[in-house]
Amino acid sequence: MANAPGKDAAFLFTDEELSEMSGLKRGEDFVEVTCGCTSHRYGDAVGRLRVFASGDLEISCECTPGCQEDKLTPAAFEKHSGRETARKWKSNVWVIAKGEKVPLSKTILLKYYNQTSKTGNSSHKGPNGRPCHHDEFIRCTRCNKERRFRLRTKEECRIYHDAVANLNWKCSDSKFDKISCDDEEERASRKVLRGCLRSPSCRGCTTCVCFGCEICRFSDCSCQTCVDFTQNAKN
Repeated sequence: MANAPGKDAAFLFTDEELSEMSGLKRGEDFVEVTCGCTSHRYGDAVGRLRVFASGDLEISCECTPGCQEDKLTPAAFEKHSGRETARKWKSNVWVIAKGEKVPLSKTILLKYYNQTSKTGNSSHKGPNGRPCHHDEFIRCTRCNKERRFRLRTKEECRIYHDAVANLNWKCSDSKFDKISCDDEEERASRKVLRGCLRSPSCRGCTTCVCFGCEICRFSDCSCQTCVDFTQNAKN
């Protein structure tokens, strides 16, 4: 994990800024606190959030004693927790401050992440300087088979974006690949998230999980995710 040169944990945040945050730990190049995400169905999934000066955020999940999920992005942790209204991790992932659950968006912990996003130096950029997005899957509401979506271009990202918003998405709605519910589902062994620069079997990391860029967010879309991105990009 690359971190900002000359920054160590002692200077990331002041003691006052981290006052009464549960599970506070200062490492050599990070600050760690207890975090969590709440699912109405499964309850609270608790983890450990590490914040780096580079803007990188890592979560090690402790939802069960045997959980092996670590180095998750907040978005991946949100999904892993079973949160029903996913894709709003800044609001859904929380820390405990003064005994209360506080959304990350209302804490100082996103200071370096937000700075990195605004300067365009976020770690999900590929070798050509453009953001990298791994493949995604959506399950058909009719046949219950998962279908792959490749996110290499803005057009592909828009098709996926609109498909996610369609709660009744079906195989017949596919615009790129002409598929039907009669077509076989990809074998589990082939369902790798192609597109990650680190590993074809990556399940989501800070290299391939994009929290918003000019390729996957749309100014003509009225969903809250796109509206928030468009407004923040102007600031």
